[in-house]
Amino acid sequence: MAGGKTPEAVKQITYLAGALKAPRITEAAARLADQARDAGWSFEDYLAAVLEREVSARNASGAELRIRAAGFPGRKTIEDFDWDAQPAIRQQVAALTSGGFLTEARNVVLLGPPGTGKTHMAIALGIIAARHGHRVLFATATEWVTRLTDAHKQGRLPQELARLRRYGLIIVDEVGYLPFEQDAANLFFQLVSSRYEHASLILTSNLPFSGWGGVFGDQAVAAAMIDRIVHHADVLTLKGASYRLRGRGIDSLPSIKTQDRAD
Repeated sequence: MAGGKTPEAVKQITYLAGALKAPRITEAAARLADQARDAGWSFEDYLAAVLEREVSARNASGAELRIRAAGFPGRKTIEDFDWDAQPAIRQQVAALTSGGFLTEARNVVLLGPPGTGKTHMAIALGIIAARHGHRVLFATATEWVTRLTDAHKQGRLPQELARLRRYGLIIVDEVGYLPFEQDAANLFFQLVSSRYEHASLILTSNLPFSGWGGVFGDQAVAAAMIDRIVHHADVLTLKGASYRLRGRGIDSLPSIKTQDRAD
């Protein structure tokens, strides 16, 4: 790549980068210019390198904005997940990290006792989705029901469901921790139905599917909901004792089966 930089060229690059609303191009162009001359890059190689830096920076910036807007209760990643405690799901998770389940409008269901990493994994997959360019929203099942109830009372439930469909991924945490009244269960069913084969859900639950009838107060509603969720879904089962109890002399929490018999 022949020639050298001139003040006029630098000014022109700065002006054009500002007009394109891509001010980082100025820095990348200056930083790469000497490298390009020394290595004998073609003009095309130099241009591609400058534009690649700008696209990478934009993607990183956009991903960060999407992560912040998702409402995660904390930042959890795949890298800091405790795989020693959950080795059985590693292969399933690896298949999900490409983000292909989002383009196929597939769901992910994480089942297991409290403290086994379900919320961590849901957040980690949500961050991956944001980095793949998808808008994400995170809330507990109770919070989602409150949101839908408010929209219903204001007469804008259809509009709210339509707006939520524009999110590539919605995460519903803690399904089953609190039972729903009939109206709330019906609203939750509408959320699931509105996204069926349109956009993805990630749900976490401490209950097996057989226990969802008690949560939603109606076996028929629960069955219809589960049918839509799992039709296109990856179901991951996490096992073991709660990580929160490690080192505290407590082996486990009360089992789900015990709770079912008590009911």
